[in-house]
Amino acid sequence: MSPIPQSMPDLKQSALQIFHETLAAIDIPSSMRRKLARAGSRIFVNGAAHDLAPYEKIVAIAIGKASVAMAFGLAESLEPDFQARGIVVAPIAAADLPEGFRSIIAGHPVPDEGSFAAARAILDLLASATERTLVFFLVSGGGSALVELPLDAPVTLEDMQALNRALVTCGASIDEINAVRKHLSAVKGGRLAVAASPAMKITLAVTDVPEGQESALASGPTLPDPTTVADACDVVRRYNLLSKFPSSIRTRFEHPESIPETPKVADPAFDPRRSVFRILLGRHELFHAAHHASESRGFLTFCDNTTDNWPIEKAVDFLLAQLAALKESNPGKSVAVIADGEVSSPVTGNGIGGRNLAFVLDCVKKIAGKKIAVLSAGTDGVDGSSPAAGAVADGETWSRAQSLGLDPADYFRRSDSYTFFCQLGDAIETGPTGNNLRDLRILIAE
Repeated sequence: MSPIPQSMPDLKQSALQIFHETLAAIDIPSSMRRKLARAGSRIFVNGAAHDLAPYEKIVAIAIGKASVAMAFGLAESLEPDFQARGIVVAPIAAADLPEGFRSIIAGHPVPDEGSFAAARAILDLLASATERTLVFFLVSGGGSALVELPLDAPVTLEDMQALNRALVTCGASIDEINAVRKHLSAVKGGRLAVAASPAMKITLAVTDVPEGQESALASGPTLPDPTTVADACDVVRRYNLLSKFPSSIRTRFEHPESIPETPKVADPAFDPRRSVFRILLGRHELFHAAHHASESRGFLTFCDNTTDNWPIEKAVDFLLAQLAALKESNPGKSVAVIADGEVSSPVTGNGIGGRNLAFVLDCVKKIAGKKIAVLSAGTDGVDGSSPAAGAVADGETWSRAQSLGLDPADYFRRSDSYTFFCQLGDAIETGPTGNNLRDLRILIAE
């Protein structure tokens, strides 16, 4: 049966419904219920069995934007026969936590005193781990800033904040940024696993990084680090960072032989008999949920992950071309292109916005007058410096903006995409979702 033709506002509403249904489908506690089945003393993690009975103590370290939801999911899987005790580190206060957990509020996207306090508390807790201890590490995006502590005592919080600013504004990729900060941190690049070396360690991840780059998630606190001191020095040279570093960190890179190497795969802490890493939610689950929500609304749907880390304008042109080609090859059908991942959005002004809002803003003139809707939003509910998750636009957005005297190009130049869409009522404000998979883009055409 042919789909019922939709008006442009209906297309925009369809995109919003697909997004919200996707968020509901990737709910963390329900996902953990599915993937952490327990039978007696055996817990099954993605189908692999682990016996809880031999352990005297179960510890849980939950870090990242999804930490609270993951802590509840784990507690529910263990109850009533077993209980974990541990620490939840999140960017906002939790209204409630499972019994046995304490909360630490820390900084994101820039580390703060809470980040240092969280790292110290975690290291103190892990210091007592023995072979009879089972540690669940519940890791999600945002952990890099939320948990931090320098290897060198003389390095201050202000020094680490200056390091963060220099790295995130220099144009380096996330892998390059991580290569530097892992080598200066007491908790990144596998060092939390080393801190709990004798224990049985199970890391459960809700990941916002591409497959094969899991050590980038929260800067890989429980995974061997594939980068070296030499790699970190190359990044510092490539982006002329030395002069931008505070003296305590600059001294280290002036004498790289003084920088301790991060733990590698041969370290006993990563012995596969004592260390397990499992992805609970990632790109596959995000695409599956979005694809199902789109198809259920009558859209012939194609998923594409090509544009990860592309500049916004290039990603926009590519995905709109994909949508046009899909429409042309399927005349008479409503079609959709679903994409994930981050796009590169340099800040060029002092406005309020983020990469998802900027992506949609760049689409506004390109889809003007067409029966197309475009949505881009972060699954964590936060986009850049804005209070929004992202935005949605359709073929009428351009004319509506003109009638209000709004110039999309001007707002784009000033990095003020949130203000633009706020005035049109098309900013998507979910509030923090407690999740943190990848950004989601939904492009649909009638």
